[in-house]
Amino acid sequence: MKTVLLHGLGQTAQDWKDVVCQLSTSNVECPELFSSMENEISYSRILANLERQYSNTTEPLHICGLSLGALLALDFTIRHVDKVASLVLIGAQYKVPTLLIDFQNILFRCMPAKSFDNIGLSKSDTIKLSHSMRSLDFTSQLSKITCPVTVLCGEKDSANLNASKKLNELLPQATLQIVSGAGHEINKDAPEAISSIINWHKSKVAVVGTPVPTTAVFISTVCAGS
Repeated sequence: MKTVLLHGLGQTAQDWKDVVCQLSTSNVECPELFSSMENEISYSRILANLERQYSNTTEPLHICGLSLGALLALDFTIRHVDKVASLVLIGAQYKVPTLLIDFQNILFRCMPAKSFDNIGLSKSDTIKLSHSMRSLDFTSQLSKITCPVTVLCGEKDSANLNASKKLNELLPQATLQIVSGAGHEINKDAPEAISSIINWHKSKVAVVGTPVPTTAVFISTVCAGS
């Protein structure tokens, strides 16, 4: 079984390093989502790259995605339900809020270009990528995802908390975990929370009814439909 960690916009694969070192497996891949973009960048191009890399795999995939990575994880799973054994979705949206994207791009335009030097994307490409996600809406397709899903949201991630709660209701086999003291980037704020959940998914994914682990970093657990 392979574990795939998908980073968010403004991050690189290196942002998973504290999660990876606590995983119980060495079969882990953290693709650099932007490094192979030779032409104009867009969400659809990044998704196409992931499909080329993983759609023909013969081993079950455990996918964990943060923000943009969570959108990609949802999209990939909807398209390849037979390939994905479990999902961990962090700071996730399932219907991109266009007003938030537009406001974010206004902020990006006001930032100096050098602020983008460490994220693998230029200022203009970051704005283009954000704009390319404006129409994403997986609402009608979420019922296709029948694998176990853990939805994680930081206690301080107010922009994504409501969407995380709704996502938990819409996914057939979802559990919501709110991570105490964490913001949007839980892979930096509480990597042990993510590694604990991924390790659980890999060891218990086939055991129906096994409760998702909670540790001191979690302030609440909400099961789907509650």
